Amino acid sequence: MQTISLTEIVLSILIFIVMFFGIGFLLNMLLRMTWLMAIIYPVVVILIIDEVRLYEYFTKPKYAFQLLGEKIMALHTVDVVILASGLVGAIISGVVSKILRKQGYQMF
Repeated sequence: MQTISLTEIVLSILIFIVMFFGIGFLLNMLLRMTWLMAIIYPVVVILIIDEVRLYEYFTKPKYAFQLLGEKIMALHTVDVVILASGLVGAIISGVVSKILRKQGYQMF
């Protein structure tokens, strides 16, 4: 079992927050859909943790979802915290976009 240092955990959390804040903010500017990244984020998480190809969810759904459930249950607390921080970043981007629009800024 590999150990992870506190520094790596903190940096991973910050990276996920900043990365998904940025992606969400850019998507919001381009598509004008405030909460799009927060809605898409669970799909992104599934793609990160799962080893099943996307088409197998349609061709072998029982196998794919069973494997997904096993992968989710096998996540460590640190993994869940890091993935949740990405969702926090996506939500913060939606909140910031709402605030900026309320103050009169028009993005694209």
